[in-house]
Amino acid sequence: MPTGQKNTSVEISPAKGKLGILIAGMGAVATTFMAGVEAIRKGKSAPIGSLTQMATVRLGKRTEGRSPLIKEFVPLADLNDLVFGGWDIFPDSAYEAAAKAEVLKPQDLEPLKPFLDSIKPMPAVFDRNYVKLLDGPHVKKGKNKRELADQLREDIRRFKKENGCERLAMIWCGSTETFQKASEVHDSLEAFEKGLEASDPNISPSQMYAYAALMEGVPYANGAPNLTLDLPFMIELSRKNHAPIAGKDFKTGQTLMKTILAPGFKARMIGLNGWFSTNILGNRDGEVLEDPGSFKTKEESKLSVLDEILQPKLYPDLYGKIYHKVRINYYPPRGDNKEGWDNIDIFGWMGYPMQIKVDFLCRDSILAAPLALDIVLFLDLAARCSHLQGLGIQEWMSFYFKSPMTAAGLYPEHDIFIQLMKLKNTLRHIRGEELITHLGLEYYD
Repeated sequence: MPTGQKNTSVEISPAKGKLGILIAGMGAVATTFMAGVEAIRKGKSAPIGSLTQMATVRLGKRTEGRSPLIKEFVPLADLNDLVFGGWDIFPDSAYEAAAKAEVLKPQDLEPLKPFLDSIKPMPAVFDRNYVKLLDGPHVKKGKNKRELADQLREDIRRFKKENGCERLAMIWCGSTETFQKASEVHDSLEAFEKGLEASDPNISPSQMYAYAALMEGVPYANGAPNLTLDLPFMIELSRKNHAPIAGKDFKTGQTLMKTILAPGFKARMIGLNGWFSTNILGNRDGEVLEDPGSFKTKEESKLSVLDEILQPKLYPDLYGKIYHKVRINYYPPRGDNKEGWDNIDIFGWMGYPMQIKVDFLCRDSILAAPLALDIVLFLDLAARCSHLQGLGIQEWMSFYFKSPMTAAGLYPEHDIFIQLMKLKNTLRHIRGEELITHLGLEYYD
């Protein structure tokens, strides 16, 4: 469709009834997400950080003054209709898990205790080979991985029935698995299902969760850098079963800053010699990343951002010799309050060097929770939208991820401002509004 032209052929089913949110990994991010939604429903908090709840979308010309809230422009599920469940390797209720995570203060958590205590995790699929520095007792048993995947599928069906849900959406909020490349078992759906029967060691728990969701027609998002959805057979399964997918790896602290700053350097043609990044954090994520295999998975996700934004092949004089280093250090006293420190060596006119120092004392789960909310609401919207449900990958949701998924052979767009434009233009498109190009010549005719 030509830029700016209206689209009138998209049908979107209404968001009627309950939407079940299933979460793989009920740790700090998941419990902060659930607690925040309940606090918003009780009027105790505002949905800060959530585009679906607080952001507007401009429609038409600047002179028209039309800028409705996104949640009023597209038919999203109401927060009062969300029902939560999930899986974890520990049997703690969402309240107990949140208390142990220590993201939220007791005075904020206690009023939510009845709601959070009612959410008990189902036994998880877990493999110590993929997360070497964690272990827990609340895990599924089966003679092979096929049985485990089937148990997940049964959990999904039972949760939907017992909670009277009209629709479901699923999101991975679990740990970063050890680094993995695709193997023969990932070549096709048939190969994968044979691998389940044989308990192939190359099939990870996150892949079993995604397989179970997509087989049940449930939209799925990958909030970690694991090799999960970015396999051709998973994408085809998503398209076939109209179960939209998005990922991967929530874009929260240090990488968020890179996707804000790097586009600015490039816009002004400011050169970059090096970018050194280090993190300290003490939550479960930090503990898991002490394992070199899990760290490599995370490192690959974090390192890709600058190359894609700065395009060194197009601008070799400015970005052709960047030294980019990322470090993550487990530091228990800091808990979930991560510190990301960046030293950025830039250069300008006549090659003169300059420096920028960034010290971001962020709260990882506080930044991730509103992303999780937006992601599940937008996935549910995509599943109800005739134009989006069969696409498989929802690239328009790249805004939320460190390593956005794309069609084969297409480089991902990491510039957060372009990502936001893509997201809002997609919403305009499916609602029959003109796309915004910011050309603006019509004001001067």
